[in-house]
Formats: sequence, C-alpha cells, structure tokens
Amino acid sequence: MPTSRSANILAGFLFAIAQITCTAGFLQTSRRAALEKLQQITVTPFVATSLIQPSIASASESTPISASWTAVDGLNSLEKKFVSFDKSAYQAMVNDQSRTPLFEQAIISRLKSSEGGPESQVVLDLGTGPFALFAVAAAKAGAGKVYAIEASKEAAASARETVKKLGFDDKITILEGFSTDITLPDGIKADFAVAEIVGSVASEEGAYATILDASKRLVKNPGDAASWIPSRIQTYAAPASYTLHNLFLPPAFDWSKLNGEPVRFNCRDEGLQLLSDPVLVEDISFADIASEKGALKKQVTFIVDGGRIEQNAKQFREEFKKGGLPKEQFEQLSVTTANSVSGIALWPRLILDGTVDINSRHYPDGGHQKSHWQTVLSIMSAIPLKVKSGDQVTVTFDFDVPSDVTRPSYYNISGNVVNI
Repeated sequence: MPTSRSANILAGFLFAIAQITCTAGFLQTSRRAALEKLQQITVTPFVATSLIQPSIASASESTPISASWTAVDGLNSLEKKFVSFDKSAYQAMVNDQSRTPLFEQAIISRLKSSEGGPESQVVLDLGTGPFALFAVAAAKAGAGKVYAIEASKEAAASARETVKKLGFDDKITILEGFSTDITLPDGIKADFAVAEIVGSVASEEGAYATILDASKRLVKNPGDAASWIPSRIQTYAAPASYTLHNLFLPPAFDWSKLNGEPVRFNCRDEGLQLLSDPVLVEDISFADIASEKGALKKQVTFIVDGGRIEQNAKQFREEFKKGGLPKEQFEQLSVTTANSVSGIALWPRLILDGTVDINSRHYPDGGHQKSHWQTVLSIMSAIPLKVKSGDQVTVTFDFDVPSDVTRPSYYNISGNVVNI
C-alpha cells in the first residue's frame, strides 16, 4: 500500500479526478468509467516516488500515436446506439448562460423577421428534452405552431408535463421517437427547425443523420440557412498536455486499458492545456447537408508553441501545488508535463444564424471558459510523449458519421509526434 504521504497525494488527485468528472453539476459516466478501469488494474505496491518521477517517453524523431472510439463509449445511451442524458444533465444545459439565452435570442429574431409575423410560423424542435426549452421559447415568442420531437420516452413525458403546466399544450405538440421515424401531421413542414443536438464532438449526438432526414421531409426550405438554428456546427482540435496522465504512470496505472475511450473535461479545467493553436476539423452546414458527406478524413500538422509551453508550466505548477506535492516535486513535474503531449483535445462550436456563435472554449485560441459542453481528450499513448517548441504533431482525423441515427459515429485519430 502507498505510504501515508503518497496516500495523501493520491487522495488529492483522485479528488481532482472527481472534480473533472463534474461538468456543470453532473457526473459524466465516461470519466467515472475511466477511473474505474484504471483502479481495477492489479499493480505492484508503489510509494510516492513512483508518482512524482515520471518517465515520459522521448519521441525519437517520429513516434506513432492513435486512438479510436464510438460516440456512445462511456456515455449514457439508448440501447448503446444513441447518446442520451439524465435530467441533471438537461438542467446543466438549461443553466448554461453561454448557450440558452443565445438560442432563445435567435428563435425570437427568426420569428420576428418572418413576413407573415410570428403567428404564421411553424417551428420544429428536434431533441426538445424534458423541459421543452426551445419549443416553449418559440411559443412564448408567438409562433403559430410548434412540433417538438424527443427520442427518450422519459424526457418526452416530462416535456408534455412541462408544456401543459405552462399552458402551451394547444400550441406545442410533443412527438415521441426518433425524428427519422416521424412525419408531421397532414404532411406539414416547418418554416424553421431548432436542433440543439450537438455533442462535445459536434457530430456525436446524431446531428448529421437527423438534419439530413429533416431536410428531406420536415423543413420547407432546407437549403436556406435561415431554416436552421444553429445553421452550422463545428469541432475544433489541438494537441494537449494532461496533468494526471503525467502523474499516474505504469505500472501503477495503465492508460491503455481505456481502449481508446476519451477522457472528458470541464472546459474550465486547468489540468488540461493546449500545445498549439486550434484547427477546425469538422464543419457541418445544415443548409448544405444534402451535399455533405458523413465520412471525414483530414490530415493536420500542429506545431508545438513554445509560448504555450511556458504558460502551461505556470498553470500546471498551480495545479500540482493544489494536489499537495512538495515544492521541488511540483516544480519539476509542472515543467515535465508542460513539455509533453497526451493526445488530441476536441470541443464544439455552434454558428446560430451567421452573426451569433456559441463557443465551448474561448475562440479562436481555445482558452478555458465556462460551458456545459466538455473538452474531449483522446489519450493516444500509454505514457506522455516528450515535446519541445517547434516539434510537430501530425495526425489524420478519420470520422465515420452515419446517415442512420441509430448507428453511433466512429472516430479515429492516428499519426505521429515528430521531434524537430
């Protein structure tokens, strides 16, 4: 067993893990599952020095890295096919002030701009959730009729209760099931659709398949960007350094046991720092969905930024200090961590109506900020790889985003860390 000192250090960083798992007030299953997998490993007893003296691998010229996972790995899902949420997660979305007010503003603006006035508009809310939040916003803003679709039986029932309680049951109709299986009454089509079905990797909640189908059957003018809120969704990426990947190392912890399943972070978590400027890797325009391809393959070369390494070391110093490490140890570990790459971080960005956007991380530098969305880190090597300013992380993003909403998207990132 660890000594008393190492036990305290371990407890401190396990608490840090627990903090990381809590995004906007709810526990993320993927983080919990990740920790459980790490703790299940049988290891030789170790002492504090095994924690604080990392043997980071040196990438001799070129070292291969890779990770792959499906959209539902480690997350709540319907029959392991489609990402789903519990009520606390939905509440976190409602409370996200960087998201909810902007959606409501876009809905009101769209209704006011219609030639026949708000009452002439039929609104479609895809993935309305248990609070029917945006359906209610449309009804309050004067929409003539709102159809709100929800795949979860429990969420749909809750949405009906919410709508009835608010007195909008004559204006809002809740339809239960996948939108791909639903036809609006009398073959009617919506003037515009609200679709907040955007994951922390933008496509992971089935947006591509849902919008592709809705554009064919449920929306009047699908080729018009004004028919969609948001009008496009994006995923940004950058290589990143991660505190706990540097602190917990083999043989005590075997990160390969995650089997590619990504680690999910609160977007304010300073234990994850980016090593280069972010790059757009996924961009789905709803108005152009008919010509979009679900399969994405893109190669990107990231250049490690020396300025970021310097700033990251300062922040890591504070993070390790909070964990209770002695000064000489957190000083050393902060520099080591700042000069390492653990994998590729990904996060979403939404363009609502061409003038208003929602960023889960600060745009365009990828800085930390509050959001209910998460930063997704694919850990791409068993131990962190050493990097310095000017080194390259060259990877290929290979995303398979299906047109069948019940088949989860598949993500693969592979490439090399190249020391220059």
